[in-house]
Amino acid sequence: MKNPGLLLIIIFFDFLVAPPAQCFPAADSTKIDHKAAVEFRTGYVFPTHRFFKGTNAAGKPVDFAVSAHLKYAFHFSGNTATGRKYPFAWQGIGLSYNDFLNPSEVGRPIALYVFQNSRIATLAPGLNLSCEWDFGASFGWKQFDEKSNPLNMVVGSAVNAYMSLGLFIDWNLKGGWNFIAGAHLTHYSNGNTSYPNAGVNIIEGRAGLSYRFRSTGGRLPERFPGNADSEFRRHVSYDVVVYGALRKKGFYLQDGEPYVVPGSFAVAGLNFNPMYNFSKYFKAGLSLDFQYDESANIRDHIANDYVSSSSDLKFHRPPFAEQFAAGISVRAEIMMPIFSINLGIGRNVICRGSETEVFYQMLILKTHITRSAYIHVGYQLTEFKNPSNLMLGLGFTFNNKR
Repeated sequence: MKNPGLLLIIIFFDFLVAPPAQCFPAADSTKIDHKAAVEFRTGYVFPTHRFFKGTNAAGKPVDFAVSAHLKYAFHFSGNTATGRKYPFAWQGIGLSYNDFLNPSEVGRPIALYVFQNSRIATLAPGLNLSCEWDFGASFGWKQFDEKSNPLNMVVGSAVNAYMSLGLFIDWNLKGGWNFIAGAHLTHYSNGNTSYPNAGVNIIEGRAGLSYRFRSTGGRLPERFPGNADSEFRRHVSYDVVVYGALRKKGFYLQDGEPYVVPGSFAVAGLNFNPMYNFSKYFKAGLSLDFQYDESANIRDHIANDYVSSSSDLKFHRPPFAEQFAAGISVRAEIMMPIFSINLGIGRNVICRGSETEVFYQMLILKTHITRSAYIHVGYQLTEFKNPSNLMLGLGFTFNNKR
């Protein structure tokens, strides 16, 4: 793929697909509350690579980040069935401007993302603890270039995925205004669609103001309604997901020289995931995970070890058994209007080769397009630290009684 960032742009616009009318009762569709917010974040950039520690053209650590965010959110009001089931859930779109104080080598990327937040607990009248996730794409990075930007061995593409998770205090002020303060963990990566891909990780402080426009359904309740789950019955549902992606492949040669294999490699997978629904908001279970990775274990099949240049390397195709893996993962999912967040930790049990005999971790965003069908956008790591591949696909939930 000549422009791997294009893949991430496609992912983001999948998020913006409006759910069809059958997702929500027709009578509820106009009863929506609106909110706008402005906020600022400052944070510490984790020094996960020597570039951040000062091995760069500026000769200074890249350890500080600052960003400004404009956000719009909507909420299903208390007059609707969805609003009564999820009384504190807000979802919307955000736009941020980010600066790492090294624009010539890192750039000043702009992030466009979807987000969702909800109250966790009421600390005092008018003072609440809430959580939020952000998921989207960031544009305008200064990427690695052998001639113009050779020391930036962190960012390999101008477009990167943006993911953030945080906790914040929400203080109700007068006249629809709220003060927001909290902390976020933020990650930028291209999902191995291009190299290098060391990733950028930040812990951020957050402060801002939001304004809630005239409500269609009155004030939000102070606590979760006592009858919010009165119609819910615990049950087992079954998720089936088919996904695919493209990825780059790189590794270190015996002499320590980094090497990126030319071209891109296909990844395809299938998940079967029985889940026990504990409530309208949470379900958990086990998943059978099958994945084929065209790049897996390729470094064990170099055809010509002794060549004058690494660019002359050639490879034998590994056998299917070294590129296919079947694993079992533990899954937990938080369910909200429109979106669900699924987390998984697993281990391949049918596999062969060092690159498939691994523990793997998954972060997945589901965007519901019908009652039971959803767009599946995920990111997979191995050994809790090594970027592996994106997971772009479609899923369907059988026996969905939500």
